[in-house]
Amino acid sequence: MSQLKSLLMIASLPVVLAACVTTSPSTMVHQPMTARPEPRPDSYATQGSIYNAGVGRPLFEDRRARYIGDTITINVVENTQASKNSETKASRDSSVDVSTPTIAGLPFKTFQGVALNAGNSTAFDGSGSNTSSNAFRSTITCTVIEVLSNGNLLVSGEKQIGLKEGEEFVRFSGVVNPSMITAQNTVQSTQVADARLEFKANGFIDTAQVMGWLGRFFLTVLPF
Repeated sequence: MSQLKSLLMIASLPVVLAACVTTSPSTMVHQPMTARPEPRPDSYATQGSIYNAGVGRPLFEDRRARYIGDTITINVVENTQASKNSETKASRDSSVDVSTPTIAGLPFKTFQGVALNAGNSTAFDGSGSNTSSNAFRSTITCTVIEVLSNGNLLVSGEKQIGLKEGEEFVRFSGVVNPSMITAQNTVQSTQVADARLEFKANGFIDTAQVMGWLGRFFLTVLPF
């Protein structure tokens, strides 16, 4: 009996550990999702001076993001609608009439005068329709993780929201043209190139909607 209890405790240990550990769902956004600012040259700093030009910005310079580590606010306004309708019709009719004439003096007189009629009709009618509509509204502040050679900014960021049912993750990444950034240091998601947007969660509700690995294995192996 004691051995059975020990085996049950060992078997249930991975389940307990999996329930205690909160894992982040996989992502497809550009990595890393944050970056520290790069040190700037302090060639203009004088010996013993309080002001250091390497860590400051001019007084009248705008605050738009342009360096690695700068932050930028993305207004996510995505609205996608798609519809598709298709209809196909095909038909085919054919008929064959064969008759054997009556000729005197030929053998097999039993088959003389026999008429043969054959007909074939085929029809096909197929139709299909598909409609998709998606809307997403949010605001997320991302970090510049790379400045490309042409001046465009590769930004990436993540927002985590903890709920009693689990955690929700809002992730965004893409390439921003500095000319599209407003004076408030914001940009619309529709103006971001190579945009990647995710909204995922890791609560028990989302886990219950995912097929287990054993079920996926048999679904892949079994031919029926």
